[in-house]
This record gives sequence, C-alpha cells and structure tokens, in this order.
Amino acid sequence: MRVKLRIEKLVNGGAGLARFGDSVVFVPYVLPGEEVELDISSPGARVVRGAVVDWTTRSPDRVKPPCPVFTRCGGCHYQHIPYDRQCTFKVEILRETLRRIGGFRWEKEIAALTADPWGYRNRTQLHLRTHDGVATAGFLAARSHRHVAVQECTINSPKLNATLLALQDCLGSLRSSGAPRTVEFFTNETQVQMNLARRSRPMPKRFWAYCADRLGISRAGEPLDYRCGKDRFRVSGRSFFQVNRFLVEELAQLAVGTAEGRLALDLFCGVGLLTVPLARRFQRVVAVDSCVSAMRDLQRNASRAGMPIRAVQAEVNQFMEGFSERPDLVVADPPRAGLGGAAVRQILRLAPPRLHLVSCDAATLARDIKQLVAGGYCVESLTLVDLFPQTYHIETVAILRSA
Repeated sequence: MRVKLRIEKLVNGGAGLARFGDSVVFVPYVLPGEEVELDISSPGARVVRGAVVDWTTRSPDRVKPPCPVFTRCGGCHYQHIPYDRQCTFKVEILRETLRRIGGFRWEKEIAALTADPWGYRNRTQLHLRTHDGVATAGFLAARSHRHVAVQECTINSPKLNATLLALQDCLGSLRSSGAPRTVEFFTNETQVQMNLARRSRPMPKRFWAYCADRLGISRAGEPLDYRCGKDRFRVSGRSFFQVNRFLVEELAQLAVGTAEGRLALDLFCGVGLLTVPLARRFQRVVAVDSCVSAMRDLQRNASRAGMPIRAVQAEVNQFMEGFSERPDLVVADPPRAGLGGAAVRQILRLAPPRLHLVSCDAATLARDIKQLVAGGYCVESLTLVDLFPQTYHIETVAILRSA
C-alpha cells in the first residue's frame, strides 16, 4: 500500500517515526520533518515498516552520504545526517527511552563524548559469497541475508580497509576453492587478527599461505597487543574489546572515574580494559567474566601492568550469588542484554555505595536503571560515548550512587 506521511522524529533503532491512522510506521534513512511517499507492509497493523519510494519534502539538514552502498549495506543508518545532529538525536532518543521504558525522567545534561566519526572501527565482520565461481567479500543488507560486495568501508580503519582489498585479491585467485562464508578481522593498525566462525569449514592451504604472506596472519585468533594509554592489552581471538579506536582510552577513564577504596568489582570485565586502571585505585579488585580466553588475557594483562587482581571465570550471576563482601564500587560493562533482573538484585543485595554502568543498548539500560532506582540508587550523571558514529547504536556511561 502506498501512502504519503510526515516523519515526526527518530526513535531507538534508527528509524524515523510516522503515523498512519492507528498505526505507527517506522521508516529508515529519513529525518524529522521530511514528507515521504511510502510502500508500507501490513496496513492496519499496530506497528508497520515502510520503504521510501520518493520524498515530497527533504530536510535542509540532509547531507550526501560518502559511502556508495549506504542504504544497501545494513551496517550504517545515519550517513545522511550531519555528525553533530546525529549526536543530538541520540541524546534525545536516550532521554525518551529512559522515560518510556524506565519511567525515569532525566532533565539534566547528557554530555556527548565524540571523536572522528569516520575510519574509527578496529573490528569488522566480512561475509564472503561466490558468484559465477568467484568469491567476493562484503556485508549484509539490513534485516536480510542479501550480500553487498564492497571495496572499502568508510567507518573501518585504514588497516582494515587495506586488509579488505588484500582479501579481495586473494578470493579472486582462489575462485570457488573453499572460501569461508564469514571472517572477522581485528587490528591495532599494525597487526591484524583473523577470526573464523566456530563451525567454519577447513580453509584451503593456499588461503593460509596468502594470509601469512600478505597479512602476516599465521593462524586464526592469534593474540595481538592493543595499546590504551600507558597500558597494553593482549586480545585473543575470542575475547571482547571495544571497537572504536579513537575512544577506547576515554571510555575507560570515564567508566573507572576517580573513585578509590578498599574493594572494587569489575563485572563482564573482558581482557581488563577497566580492571587494570581500577587496580591502581583500589586495594583489591575482583574481575569476573565467563569467557575463557578473555580471562587468560586479563591475567596476562594485569601481570604485565604489575597490578594484582583476582580473576574469576564464571557467569556473573553465578558469581554474584556466592559473593557476600560489600564492595566500595561495582563497575559493569554487560553485553547488549544489559545487567538483567538477577544481576540487579545481587547488586542491590551487596549495596555498593557507587555503581558505574557501561551500556551499549538504551532500552536495556532504561530497564536496569528503573530497577536500580527502585532499589535505592540515584543517577549522578549520564554520558553518551559515541562509539558507533553513522549508526543508531548508543553507548552510555551511567554513574549511580546509593541514595
């Protein structure tokens, strides 16, 4: 069904919101105030997705995207928006999400920590597909398995783009002789780490020989060292590390803050990006993560920095249930699912005077803050750390204290 609608605002998830009768229509790649002609799916449903056919009115804020596959590739959502406006929209979306999901009105400032919005990613996942016997690398379209071949990515670092070009050369020579379907690269701009899916089929020897010769990669998941301020962090293939090469150090400084004391807990600690600086401020630090490789990296990183820490390889909820000592500070950097009810209940039981929460999803942050505030905490500050420019993803550091 084709209709003409006006975009009211941008919402969490990157789409613009319009209304059609009793339906809410979500439209990608638009700006508030634009009038668009849409094809909408499932007319009459409460929530509808629309695809733009034409613009009746375009926003004066709209800019030309630098990427030739923007809107076809599903990786970016905001390249048509000037960068300063992207951050403004994200702050507005964060406020609304906190209010709508968390019932929490934050009227104070939300500062935005930003850096260069291009060439920032240190990690990329490429999907390889074979057409007419020749394999090519690219990304997937939004909400689709449709393959979009690329020669470079405007948000990937120079080293990743050089790696992509080298990979394309390799795939062209391999033709259909066994290229994997998905491969991930991580870089410190000197070394490159390659990671394969856990069930990836065996790679041809020619591919590995090429990777060793052109990319300096002798095996999948080989650790590399990533420098952050005065520290170096070993990061293995299965270990998590932040993806914005320009804001890693600033994020760590903000999340650790200036608190000092006797005992700090670092939950979902990864390779120790926050653990190591915490150990310089606290007499004891207990760091918890379920990832085996991350905990091995953490122990190496803490030892190299000369920082004694206690590393616990366990599910956070399981660890918290058996922990009884009251910490002076809890720092948590959970995955997109957030803390969740079980972890929040354990934090409320331990009642640390301060909680520093790093969130990569506004909706789960709102849910967690709602429970924490109900349990007696108050929010001191919220900071948007824009780790993902050109996308709708919102990273937030929330500083809370017991009321």
